[in-house]
Amino acid sequence: MYAEERQQHIVDRARREGRVDVADLAAELAVTGETIRRDLSVLERHGLLRRVHGGAIPVERLGFEPALAARDAVLGAEKDRIAKAALAEVPEEGSILLDAGTTTARLAEILPVDRQLTVLTNALPTALSLAGRANFNVLFIGGRVRSRTLACVDPWALDALAQSYVDVAFIATNGMSVQRGLTTPDQAEAAVKKAMVAAARRTVLLADHTKLSSDHLARFAELSDIDMFITDSGLDPQTAAEIEGQGPRVIRT
Repeated sequence: MYAEERQQHIVDRARREGRVDVADLAAELAVTGETIRRDLSVLERHGLLRRVHGGAIPVERLGFEPALAARDAVLGAEKDRIAKAALAEVPEEGSILLDAGTTTARLAEILPVDRQLTVLTNALPTALSLAGRANFNVLFIGGRVRSRTLACVDPWALDALAQSYVDVAFIATNGMSVQRGLTTPDQAEAAVKKAMVAAARRTVLLADHTKLSSDHLARFAELSDIDMFITDSGLDPQTAAEIEGQGPRVIRT
């Protein structure tokens, strides 16, 4: 098992059981305790786990929201594949909405420059990266900028979205489950995401498989509100079928 596979297993088990123990993991994975401790240190730097005595717990249990840079460093190859698959849902011309998020940001980076697009976004880095593209009409959804995610929230953002209607919204999420839908740790961001879903003819969710069965404080949409869910091959077929049973078409890349 490669280090990346081992670390993903550790994260999945921590989220499933609420805690992982160094000795148990070492025995299960047939490696030394020092190897597991190094893995836990890597995962803590990536903002996925928090070290505790003898093991680690998932950051979701702490109500902790990893910073943008920490989240962007995780599952880069999977996020790139999701972003490339999402290109098929970008119209030749028209309007799209890009939510703040590390996977939606990767979609912004590869948007075809020859398309005539109006792009709405509340993500400050995305607005800055697209502003220089001649064929794009970039509309920045302003408001209070959250330092942790660089996303604009609160009344200014909500007012702008209430007056907008786009062809496709590309949405990000911190967590999702069949039982509780789409969730995020911050109530202000949840309100903006909910308004984004309402402001779009079609809604496409971009999220890697680690968001599954990870529930957070604020719910902003049901799975039935989503038209398409693009994820990576780490999502098992059975869970994909359960999600499709709630409404959205699932694409595994």
